[in-house]
Amino acid sequence: MGKGTRSFGKRRNKTHPLCVRCGRRSFHIQKSCCFACAYPAARLRKYNWSVKALRRKTIGTGRMRYLRNVPRRFKTNFREGTEAAPRKKGTAATS
Repeated sequence: MGKGTRSFGKRRNKTHPLCVRCGRRSFHIQKSCCFACAYPAARLRKYNWSVKALRRKTIGTGRMRYLRNVPRRFKTNFREGTEAAPRKKGTAATS
């Protein structure tokens, strides 16, 4: 049997299910390695020869749960747990 139309009905096994770390359909079952992020290796897979792929995966493309609050906290010198001083009523700008 060739590689044409008749053989496509026999293809029912998945070689690449979803990856646990990156969520892409790139995890090879037999090799047990993701070809998009190199899971289960500790280091994320990235190469400088693919500039577009770096752009897709870089900082700022996800939720940034921690990093998006850092500029705001930097303004107050990372101060936490203090209470703001009460405002005076007479010093409001009236113009």
